[in-house]
Amino acid sequence: MAGGLLFLAAFMAYGFILIWLRDFAPGKEQWVADYAIGEHFEARLAHVHGNLFALLNVLIGYLVWKLPIDPISAKWVSWLAFGGMLMPVGILAELLFGAPPYLVLVGAVMIVVAMAWLGFAVWRTRLSVN
Repeated sequence: MAGGLLFLAAFMAYGFILIWLRDFAPGKEQWVADYAIGEHFEARLAHVHGNLFALLNVLIGYLVWKLPIDPISAKWVSWLAFGGMLMPVGILAELLFGAPPYLVLVGAVMIVVAMAWLGFAVWRTRLSVN
């Protein structure tokens, strides 16, 4: 949960940078004109996914802490979800450094697997209660 909250703070701060670029930076008119294409779209995509995945990590951390799922599943779900934050980091790496999209793909797969695994773990817990 702490990692998710810190990641959320970082991507919220990044959002303030995007606001500054749109509203106050020199050349803001060009930024606004190009707002929906290319680098500007990628920058917003990283911001949105960074905040979403941070909140997912907080939620997942809380659920694996509170729900009676098996410890192995809890550990793997937690680490996979944390690794899912490679996706928005990968989008930023593409934007800033021209990195290939491997981190985006790895992060995307990790967060999807984490969510599916958590779903099955909760389902198994629910079935064992009945």
